[in-house]
Amino acid sequence: MLRIAVQSKGRLHDQTMELLAEADIKIGTSKRTLLCKCENFPLEVLYLRDDDIPQSVATGIADIGIVGENEYMEQEEQAEFIMRLGFSRCRLSLAIPKEAEYPGVEWFNGKTIATSYPVILERFLKKNGIQAEIHRIAGSVEISPSIGLADAIFDIVSSGSTLVSNNLKEVEVVMQSEALLIGSPSLSEEKREMVRQMLFRFEAVRQAEDKKYVRMNVPREHLDDVLSVLPGLKSPTVIPLADAAWCSVHTVLDQQRFWEIIGKLKEMGAQGILVTPIEKMIL
Repeated sequence: MLRIAVQSKGRLHDQTMELLAEADIKIGTSKRTLLCKCENFPLEVLYLRDDDIPQSVATGIADIGIVGENEYMEQEEQAEFIMRLGFSRCRLSLAIPKEAEYPGVEWFNGKTIATSYPVILERFLKKNGIQAEIHRIAGSVEISPSIGLADAIFDIVSSGSTLVSNNLKEVEVVMQSEALLIGSPSLSEEKREMVRQMLFRFEAVRQAEDKKYVRMNVPREHLDDVLSVLPGLKSPTVIPLADAAWCSVHTVLDQQRFWEIIGKLKEMGAQGILVTPIEKMIL
């Protein structure tokens, strides 16, 4: 049985549960249970605080874990990096009072900075030759300048709305962060095989993100023109129709270029365009 540590609540928890569900790993929904077994995969889920996950994985209490890159870097535990998961993206940034003029990173010399991430901040300050006092605080970092506790803050930023509401402005992005899958260095080969099976499912879900399966009827005389604008994974599928003057073309399009390409296809005579979302894609 493989044990995975995940955050017990919050945005990272919700998105982790979505990923597991999309990978067809069914987990009980009771929020009062700290350890929950999956119904259709040899996995049990251990719910923890985010800052406890790196240590639990490094020490083997959990075999693997899903944690924010910010916590992984801050805790400096000996857990192995396995995979970037592409969700719960944010950044760790320095912010100062909105009315303050900011000439550059040297502004922080002699200042006091409040943060929940002293290890990452200290590394940044040392790299840039800045002498500043770090004031470690567990929560509500953003109010520190307004109550005179610090001159600036170093904290997670997603949309930036929290900074604005506290009359702060972001001046330095120190690192980007996203969800990571990490593993215990003492995993047995049997458990590593279970991890590989899980990664196979995760990758199938990720490959399908922002992809659309498109089917259309195309005049055979315009087939070459249509194929020239379709960025299929390998090659679009072309199927003859009862009417020899027409054929059916099937392909996969990326959401980013979808409307641009669909417009070109319509101009080339494509009709009956059917678009469906893709749940999983195995390459």
